[in-house]
Amino acid sequence: MNYMNNMLNIMNTYINSPLDQFEIKVFLGFVSPMLNLNNFNITTFTLYTSIVLLIIISSYVLTNNNNKIIGSRWFLFQEVIYDTILNMVKGQIGGKLWGFYFPLIYTFFIFIFTANLISMIPYSFALNAHMIFVISLSFIVWGGATILGLYKHGWVFFSLFVPVGTPLPLVPLLALIELLSYVARALSLGLRLSSNILAGHLLMAILGGLLFTFMSINLFTFILGFIPLAAIFAIMILEFAIAIIQAYVWSILTSSYLKDGLYLH
Repeated sequence: MNYMNNMLNIMNTYINSPLDQFEIKVFLGFVSPMLNLNNFNITTFTLYTSIVLLIIISSYVLTNNNNKIIGSRWFLFQEVIYDTILNMVKGQIGGKLWGFYFPLIYTFFIFIFTANLISMIPYSFALNAHMIFVISLSFIVWGGATILGLYKHGWVFFSLFVPVGTPLPLVPLLALIELLSYVARALSLGLRLSSNILAGHLLMAILGGLLFTFMSINLFTFILGFIPLAAIFAIMILEFAIAIIQAYVWSILTSSYLKDGLYLH
């Protein structure tokens, strides 16, 4: 029990609350008497973004089986992911234009998928739990789809906000509702992802901290604590599934938004 208490004291030294794992900390800062160089600071966000990109690049470089025709098993796994996203984009966007936007959607999926899995490592940094970052991405997707629709269709793009067959007296009301629904996409796309990741990590952190404290009381509670520990492991498996599903949901919704911009339906 002394060992458990020492471990608890060490953890309390570095992590005072479950929210600390989401804090952006500066590793290397730059100071100038003339310019504000805070935007060039190297933070935990910078570090983990670099780690995600390094893992993505390494996964493609190291799994191609020396450029042989028959790839390794990991390469086949990547082909399965590639084929899954390819079929999804083809089914969502359709027509002859889906191929132009597949690289973008596939890149989004791989980045979010990798970042979510890395964030499942205990005491790591959750990139997609930061709403400013994720909602900024969602605004870029929404803005790009809107600009695409205006570029292809001009003023006809606004017919998207008037459902076909709407009685004339209801057009102003339904157009306003459709417009609000369309604008809300910019927020909901990122909010859905960041909220799920943030809530899942907070739940795991709080439950893990409570269980650790409970098991460190005495030998009886230590043995009894293995029962809720099994439930926490089950929740962890569920969080892994949510991390993967949220990357896929982002890809589906991005495809749907692009489809509206391309075909107005």
